[in-house]
Amino acid sequence: MYLEAKETARLYKLLSEKLGSDTTEAMFKYIDNKTERAVEATIKTLATKDDIAGIRDDIAKAMANIKDEIANTKHDFRKEMSDFRKEVGENKSDSIKWMFIFWIGQIGAILAIVLLYLKK
Repeated sequence: MYLEAKETARLYKLLSEKLGSDTTEAMFKYIDNKTERAVEATIKTLATKDDIAGIRDDIAKAMANIKDEIANTKHDFRKEMSDFRKEVGENKSDSIKWMFIFWIGQIGAILAIVLLYLKK
């Protein structure tokens, strides 16, 4: 810091001799103002530790919500699969019942045809 101030004073002295003290003073004020504005603009765009902590909290909450939704979806899916399996089981037993009825009807029709053929 001391070296910087010493160099600034030397530069001011050299420029004052060449440009005059009013011009040198105006130039140094202009440079200081530009530097301050650039630093302020940079500070506005930088994230602070609090900003990052807030974002981390938001992400953690979102992840917890997503995990809850996934768990709920898995539970609902398992319930639906259980219901589906139950329906398939019921339909399967119903189909087997109707197949036996159909087979008995076919056997009855074949017996009737055979008996009619044997009577002739």
